[in-house]
Amino acid sequence: MFIDTHVHLNNDEIFKHLDEVLEDAYHVGVKKMIIVGYDLPTSTLAVELANQLEGCYAAVGFHPTEIKEYTYKEYQQLEELAKKPKVVAIGEVGYDFHWNITTKEEQKDAFVKQIELAKKLKLPLIIHSRDAQQITFDTLKENKAQEVGGIMHSYSGSVEMAKEYIKLNFSFGISGPITFKNGKNMKDVVREIDSKYLVSETDSPYLTPHPYRGSENGPKYLPLIVQEMANIKGISVDVMAKNILNNVKRIFGDKYE
Repeated sequence: MFIDTHVHLNNDEIFKHLDEVLEDAYHVGVKKMIIVGYDLPTSTLAVELANQLEGCYAAVGFHPTEIKEYTYKEYQQLEELAKKPKVVAIGEVGYDFHWNITTKEEQKDAFVKQIELAKKLKLPLIIHSRDAQQITFDTLKENKAQEVGGIMHSYSGSVEMAKEYIKLNFSFGISGPITFKNGKNMKDVVREIDSKYLVSETDSPYLTPHPYRGSENGPKYLPLIVQEMANIKGISVDVMAKNILNNVKRIFGDKYE
């Protein structure tokens, strides 16, 4: 059995043919998924879908490019969502300096608020970090995020930085780029970092793995990612999948069954 720890079933494109997406996922053994929010509407939908779908859980949070108009009211609504029974994490949250939509100051304020919420509710974090590895690490460390830990989503940083994140109680989401010829950093992390810190994700509908790159991604492609992880580690795909399930149980604790 496989678990997709980061999937956007709440994305408009996937939601249009959700039944097909789920059927294809179940057919290849992807029986558990964490549906990740990135603003208030998608976080709300993530919770609704988790309640409706067997084997699905939710993460709720505000992506760094989506926080421009958010006030105290939206953060209060986020906290209420985060208290729902099938919510297992706060995310995706962090920094994104690729898009010039929100300022560094705005992003940091939103990030710190959500780290504090995660600590208050004792939920792990799912971290988005694009063009921002050092400031992401520094913010997590300064705000004692190691108290809850979590996952570095679709981690593409260095092995050296990964070792520092481990000290802060973080594991690494491995996604489609592990199958790319130019996915060197992710391949190196899988090779060099202990398997107990690795989990699998698709980030569907984004980051479609080879050989389907360019088409819509879906959890049905997760076995390709886990197979590549297993190949790099020199173990069977079954052993890799079992390791990932054990890691997920450790990260998400009692809320994940």
